[in-house]
Amino acid sequence: MESAAVAAQSQAEANPPVYSASMNVPQIPLHPINLPPLRGTHESLVRQNQRADLEGLARIQDDADIAALLRNGRLVSLPTAYGLHADPRLPANRRYCRPFTAKFLADLSRAYYTRFHSGLQINSAVRTVEYQRHLLRINGNAAPADGDIASPHLTGATIDIAKKGLSPLEVEWMRAYLLPLERDGKLDVEEEFYQSCFHISVYANYMAGTQRASTGG
Repeated sequence: MESAAVAAQSQAEANPPVYSASMNVPQIPLHPINLPPLRGTHESLVRQNQRADLEGLARIQDDADIAALLRNGRLVSLPTAYGLHADPRLPANRRYCRPFTAKFLADLSRAYYTRFHSGLQINSAVRTVEYQRHLLRINGNAAPADGDIASPHLTGATIDIAKKGLSPLEVEWMRAYLLPLERDGKLDVEEEFYQSCFHISVYANYMAGTQRASTGG
């Protein structure tokens, strides 16, 4: 089974998806607007799991599940355009996400690069139940691997984007970018401070799109 997983991962990496960043991008002001941190709540974590259930996103059990999802296109490689990159510590077999999450990342990275001429870093993407249980044993702050507040990373729809290295203006720009999308029900976002990242669960309706990109220069 391991060889099948490796083969599926190699095929995904050899044929990365191409996304045109053209929709869902909110208007971003050029000046600071003093937005507060986007703090997560218990209700938000429950909602992320409920939305996953409604969208039929099963929790990914192990690497064999990842391989199967890669073969049928329900997981894709993380996009790498506009300087978007994975943390070097993120294992190669965890650099995947759902297609609608990849579309969101393509839009975000394009808008961010246009504004700041630099790239964002993805700290975490898909996880498996097997890995999450291991994480729980070594990290008391990790989310459960099951239940109504299970880690949304287990669905493949969630990513963590690093805050480390971002200026206060760049952090505020991220808040201004993400908040309208959260209000539209296209994602849920939580600023984590222990891990210093934006934890973002993207929903399938992100693909529906509503407006053309405008990055505020």
